[in-house]
Amino acid sequence: MTTVTVAEVTLAIDAPLAEVFTYLTDPALYVRWMGSSALLQARPGGRYEVAMSDGFRAAGTFIAVDPPHQVAFTWGFADDEAASHTKEPGTGDRSSGDMPAGSTRVTVTLAAEGRGTRLTLRHDNLPSADLAAAHQVAWDTYLPRLAAVAAGLDPGPDPHSAS
Repeated sequence: MTTVTVAEVTLAIDAPLAEVFTYLTDPALYVRWMGSSALLQARPGGRYEVAMSDGFRAAGTFIAVDPPHQVAFTWGFADDEAASHTKEPGTGDRSSGDMPAGSTRVTVTLAAEGRGTRLTLRHDNLPSADLAAAHQVAWDTYLPRLAAVAAGLDPGPDPHSAS
């Protein structure tokens, strides 16, 4: 039996390629679809940090930035407090040791498709099947929010909003 250690999502976005790219690299635009604050130093070696209003935080480093086609960064729980705020049922108690900051890789590839954009996100090196499943749920939740915002729509409340 093989352990699934990848989460992958592909979706069409009704917005031009260059515009979608900015939603991945501009902190003010990023938080319109995911997070309440973001530090995005969108260059190789630059910091990637996203915080949710409920205390969840992810941290890593940009690996590649190829406007407007690809962004890649490392990803992990910023610390134990951040890890304790995972939303997926059945993931149990988490600590940052389960997936330390920068321990996994997220690659987002964009391609022009008609007047819109095809986005493919691949999250590699997830340390367990349950974390792969949890991140599949998370990306399946957040990327449609990106598609909505880029198309000029309201994505609704953030799933990580503090209750």
